[in-house]
Amino acid sequence: MSNPFFSSFNTPFQTIPFDKISMEHYLPSFEEGIKQGLADIQAIVENTAAPNFVNTIEALEKAGSLLDLVSNTFFNLNSCETSKEMQALAKVISPKLSDYANDIMLNMGLFKKVEIVFNHQSSLDLNTEQITLLDKTYKSFVRNGSKLNDSQKEKLRAIDKETSQLSLTFSENVLEESNAYELVITDLENLAGLPEGVVEAAKITAKEKGKENAWVFTLDYPSYGPFITYSENRELKEQLFKAYGSKAFKNNNHDNQQVLKQIAVLRHERALLLGYQSHADFVLEERMAESPTKVFSFLENLLDNALPFAKKELEELKSYINLNNGPEDIKKWDLPFYAEKLKKEKFAIDDELLRPYFKLENVIDGVFETAKKLYGLSFIQRNDIPLYHKDVTTYEVKNAQGEFLAVFYADFFPRAGKRQGAWMTSFINQKMDNGINVRPHVSIVCNFTKPTDSKPSLLSFDEVTTLFHEFGHALHGMCANGQYGSMTGTSVYWDFVELPSQILENWCYEKECLDLFAKHYLTGEAIPADYIQKIVDSSNFQSGLATIRQIGLATLDMAWHSQNPSCISNVKEFEIQVTSKTDLMPSVPETCTACSFSHIFSGGYSSGYYSYKWAEVIDADAFEAFKEKGIFNQEVSSSFYKNILSAGGSEHPSILYKRFRGRDADPKALLRRSGLI
Repeated sequence: MSNPFFSSFNTPFQTIPFDKISMEHYLPSFEEGIKQGLADIQAIVENTAAPNFVNTIEALEKAGSLLDLVSNTFFNLNSCETSKEMQALAKVISPKLSDYANDIMLNMGLFKKVEIVFNHQSSLDLNTEQITLLDKTYKSFVRNGSKLNDSQKEKLRAIDKETSQLSLTFSENVLEESNAYELVITDLENLAGLPEGVVEAAKITAKEKGKENAWVFTLDYPSYGPFITYSENRELKEQLFKAYGSKAFKNNNHDNQQVLKQIAVLRHERALLLGYQSHADFVLEERMAESPTKVFSFLENLLDNALPFAKKELEELKSYINLNNGPEDIKKWDLPFYAEKLKKEKFAIDDELLRPYFKLENVIDGVFETAKKLYGLSFIQRNDIPLYHKDVTTYEVKNAQGEFLAVFYADFFPRAGKRQGAWMTSFINQKMDNGINVRPHVSIVCNFTKPTDSKPSLLSFDEVTTLFHEFGHALHGMCANGQYGSMTGTSVYWDFVELPSQILENWCYEKECLDLFAKHYLTGEAIPADYIQKIVDSSNFQSGLATIRQIGLATLDMAWHSQNPSCISNVKEFEIQVTSKTDLMPSVPETCTACSFSHIFSGGYSSGYYSYKWAEVIDADAFEAFKEKGIFNQEVSSSFYKNILSAGGSEHPSILYKRFRGRDADPKALLRRSGLI
């Protein structure tokens, strides 16, 4: 069988022919991609013409196009449709890619040409986007070792290769532990308190796993979340809570304690080698926050505002538990159950009341309609685009002028080969190629509540906001309209990338938006106005506790990466020490967050988890602009589209944001929205 990667794709919009790609095609494609990429680099180095922006910087930007395509395909599928064979192959490929990246970044002939162009940029007639690319390219070389001596470069190569392998191992261990656990229930009494749809889903899971007369709950959040929230069986909730919190923390073959310590130590060694005090210093140099000092200050200020509210909320919950004859010795696994009851008592609302109004297909229609009203986009389902799994749905996206804008893949349900959580990614980035505007192929991947035999997929309100969040990222990718693929779409500073996603969540709380899609799945009745008011009224329920939880995770991330981690001997003890201010309940000995903290140890968020809260400040401020003039106001939405969604990383994010808002973001906007002032 011929290798599909070695010829043009004969598919709609040149989409990836997943149905034609076999595992045997990947390694030869990677090897050929590396070969072609290095040949592209060599051509730049051997060019006898004087180095200039076109023959050096733009040529470098275009190098290795085959490898980019193969890498995007393989590693996206390794996250959402993996297998033992694919995981084994990833371990073979990753060191090759590390070597390839270093062969480019440590190529002195290439760097000298880049440096010449960089040093002479004042004499070049470059536009803003070209200046940004030149600056980014030069810094990339310096930040990846181009100024090191030969022995230091070899050490850097070894560090990068080992780190890439360890990150894969970390991710695989978390997936293995997640897939290995099952809570099997055979007694009906142990289902007490669980909503009908949750019980039915557990029965389907049991059937899929070959278990008759049983109900199976897993660590996938659509299974775990409802059980921990609604089950009346405290003992089983404890078991499930500990299983969820102890992923890769069991001193077994899938334990991540030594893995994450090695990753952190290697990152620190790399930073020192490049002249930085820590990995956080290295990372934050290219972030809006700029330094660990600023991040810690940001988190501490937020904590000062949120902690009094969080303590008050916890005391209120504990009093409620006592008044309702709850356990005297309150544990972490008790809190979601009673918090949900308290919320229902205070606001007469809960997820099960709302679920019937959030049929997945309706929510998808709703987010599409929101994009249409804001930006004029339309989504046409296509059945002729190859899929990597039968659960995936594809759409052709058109802009306000009816022109082709993007291909959109939607992948919503959990399965064994898919990691937990929700994310957006791209198979093909937008760019200009020989005068042709190459449009992006964008995907969102989630793990939502599955349909059952009697009910369609009915989302919790949290799942609705998750869909809007990831779709916001997708809009950032789909609306990209820049020159260079390395700077379009979501290729922006990591503490800015969450703005398009987090701002879109705000529409979920607006009646004008909910009326577009929130209709009862059986009757078609629109969601009652008083339900919408209850969603708004309850939106800040326990916002203090939610805020300090995020601060705790961000602080844990910074603690691992802003100092020398080689002196950390006990992962669990270190975690307790670091999160002492934000963890208001006694730590559970069997659990350890860091061991399954994929965001920072395998997902690219190292020294960057704070960015969720950082971007919340910006998104709260940005949404106030919409609220001032109307949530579908065309003047505001057009400005957001032009200056944020389509601009990508063409300029520094603070410049882009000021162009949209007319000023810097007001730090108090988040506190106002969260009810923390």
